[in-house]
Amino acid sequence: MLLFPLIFSLFINALPEELRYEDWVYDDKIKTVRLYPATENPEGKMLPAVTFMNGNSLQLEFDDLQPDRANYYVKIIHCNYDWTQSRLHDLDFLQDYNEFNINDYAYSNNTHIPYVHYRFLIPEVKLPGNYLLIVYRDGDKEDLIISNRFMVASNAVNMKYENNFGMNTLKATNQQINFVLDYNGLDIPNPLETVHVVIRQNQRWDNAQMDIKPSFIREGNRTIEYRFFNNDNGFKAGNEFRFVDFGSLNFPGQNTGRLERDKKPYQLYVALDASRADQRYAQFRDMNGNYIVANYDTGNGETYGNYLNVIFTLQSTKPYNSKIYVAGAFNHWIKSQANEMKFNQGEYTGQMLLKQGFYNYGYLTENAEESVEGNYYETENLYEIFVYNHSYYPEADLLVGYHSFRVNPR
Repeated sequence: MLLFPLIFSLFINALPEELRYEDWVYDDKIKTVRLYPATENPEGKMLPAVTFMNGNSLQLEFDDLQPDRANYYVKIIHCNYDWTQSRLHDLDFLQDYNEFNINDYAYSNNTHIPYVHYRFLIPEVKLPGNYLLIVYRDGDKEDLIISNRFMVASNAVNMKYENNFGMNTLKATNQQINFVLDYNGLDIPNPLETVHVVIRQNQRWDNAQMDIKPSFIREGNRTIEYRFFNNDNGFKAGNEFRFVDFGSLNFPGQNTGRLERDKKPYQLYVALDASRADQRYAQFRDMNGNYIVANYDTGNGETYGNYLNVIFTLQSTKPYNSKIYVAGAFNHWIKSQANEMKFNQGEYTGQMLLKQGFYNYGYLTENAEESVEGNYYETENLYEIFVYNHSYYPEADLLVGYHSFRVNPR
């Protein structure tokens, strides 16, 4: 009688992963996935996965926690502004056949967990827009390991940012983004129907404002105004990010606690955290939630970093009415079982396998009415504005404008 459930369970586990049109890792042996404008500068690797037509290439990097090289392939998918697949064919946006082998790899150097580090330079595309890069194993497109978003923009639309939060009851906790678009460089007969604007805070997609509606369209001077007075499209300002520095295992840096070396990988306890919901922001090397991979003991190359089991602890006298997650750019701000904190005897704890370096992080709640970090309009944040126009030839949403700026820059 147990045979059928066993066969059914094996069948379910063997099913291929369904493709997600978002930043996602499908194999738990794949770590430290980053997509950025190609550079050897460690801080440059924190830049958004955005480039301009005929501009710098983008580069993908990731680690595979196994000792031997695997055969990985890349495919690129053109997407609409809302990250649904467009109707374009591969040859509409690519020069070559849409399958690329990853041939750039290196083995880790005397690390506690052996791994292979992979790099891939994104080929040039023929059209601006949203793209989803997928990585799969041995030419099998159903054996997915990574999906990652990137954007290629043209500079056909100019923008003027207005640094004015306005006077309203949410001013102390929110940041309102007001701006004007100038589309003199484009022929847009009906901008209300075809123009779509997306705003992103600190490179996050989980709280991005999608398809923002304008307050005024002035077709005479070909401008579109986005001025808001009711915070419908505002962002919660958040707080400056927490940080921990474990670039050195000989001399662990700030906000590290106990380091246990009795087994490999080592186990690092981050210094105890507490709620900052009623605490004003503090500033120290805030990287807007990003991170830098570094090994200060033996070498700073990507193949020298050790992986550690990093334990986060958030003190709380009682449980929140919401699930709590530790998150940052290191896990694409995803809320999942892998980064969910567990409550026990006055504290939440969570563990993640992370590569040596300097990390920003924060605690996210599932319930928007609760906050661990607090929201203060003085917080420094990076904002990006993506401007799409739906073209009828080719029939797709093209990224015709991209602008980034910082609010409260330090």
